Amino acid sequence: MTTGTMTTATITTQTSTTRTSTFGPKIKTALPGPNAQRVLEGDEKFISPSYTRSYPLVAKSGRGIVVTDVDGNEFFDFSAGIAVTSTGHCHPHVVSAIQKQAGELIHMSGTDFYYESMVELAARLSKIAPMPGPHKIYYGNSGAEAVECALKLARYHTKRQNIIAFLGAFHGRTMGAVSLTASKPQQHRRFGPLMPGVTHVRYPDVYRGCNGGVDTGDAFAMSCARFIEEKLFKTTLPPEEVAAIFVEPVQGEGGYVVAPTPFMRELRRICDRHGILLVVDEVQSGIGRTGKWFAVEHTGVHPDIVCMAKGIASGMPLGVTMSRAEVMDWVPGSHASTFGGNPVCIASALATLDVIENERLLENSTKVGDHMRRRMADWPKKYNLVGDVRGRGLMIGVEIVRDKTTLEYGAAERDRIVELAFERGLLFLGCGPSTIRLCPALVVTQEQADVAVDVLEECIKLVGA
Repeated sequence: MTTGTMTTATITTQTSTTRTSTFGPKIKTALPGPNAQRVLEGDEKFISPSYTRSYPLVAKSGRGIVVTDVDGNEFFDFSAGIAVTSTGHCHPHVVSAIQKQAGELIHMSGTDFYYESMVELAARLSKIAPMPGPHKIYYGNSGAEAVECALKLARYHTKRQNIIAFLGAFHGRTMGAVSLTASKPQQHRRFGPLMPGVTHVRYPDVYRGCNGGVDTGDAFAMSCARFIEEKLFKTTLPPEEVAAIFVEPVQGEGGYVVAPTPFMRELRRICDRHGILLVVDEVQSGIGRTGKWFAVEHTGVHPDIVCMAKGIASGMPLGVTMSRAEVMDWVPGSHASTFGGNPVCIASALATLDVIENERLLENSTKVGDHMRRRMADWPKKYNLVGDVRGRGLMIGVEIVRDKTTLEYGAAERDRIVELAFERGLLFLGCGPSTIRLCPALVVTQEQADVAVDVLEECIKLVGA
């Protein structure tokens, strides 16, 4: 990383005004600093090497979108802990709810006993569900657990065994969820045999799938959906043996790729024609990230099952599987989790919903996200490295390419851009083969967003020079 002490950089914004050290990231030491170096040495000694770290951030505290490391350096966090801290780091209302609940009851196990708060949160989620009610809700501890529940439920309810998922998908790393995942070969390497009965088909990445306009893109998206019925069901996969289609309305680890509305609607029609359940994985895209409670709402499609986690509890571990009530028809003992629906996590989720509603964060996600995409809209024309800018709300992807004609992935260039941004106090993460994701907390302001866009543009220029 950096070899010398850095100071707060002055940043020229789109309006040509200069930001001073009173606003923006504040980098005081070389990165990583001395305290961070000690932590990194301990991490190397004790922690699993399977974790992926893009740069040596050792976080100590956070407020809003600002994260302070163990050496006192302050960063603007445009990763939100992988789209988790939806209300910002340590929102006072969320912290208060966690503290209050921790002082009353931490655990009793909702699988064997009852919590009033489990019912309260379920009722609130039912009101914002992306499909008509009534609904039933299962609580787990993570996105992967929410997907595992949906997978088992789909098989149980339909009495069918096969599942359709998409290339580029990420649904988790537990054995069932990782069998649906298809974004990187390392996620499968040396773990086989995986769960049988999973078929992967092409996801409609319009940027890479066609060179035409909107009409051509929609036609390409429709062809991806119709492949299921016109090829799979007529050659290798009997439709009456398919339990569910799992789809991300916006692929997360696949590169922040937005599924076109015609594609989603055709999936719904295919499912209806063949008695298949449509499961939407909203683990990363849900709970306000795209400007609506759920990304699937942008398409007008009603799913049968929804998986959610990440942003639902502002950083506390909670996974939720919500289905139409008639789908969740399994009997006691079919599925459960000791820690699922933990009272402290549910208190955090209830407070998170309060903040999103009371501070009008759905509107803020749309407003600030639209502003950022407008600022970046001409980057594919201005910069040779930028192939595409896409997204919904505060779920934005900037795809880096080496060649605009061949669309060769620019993975090394993407990684260098992210590293340079870290050195300047901005926290971004990669996704897909060569995309930079921007997914700040929903509380982010337009002024903070301008800082992030300015720094990202500066780093793109440096790497592309």
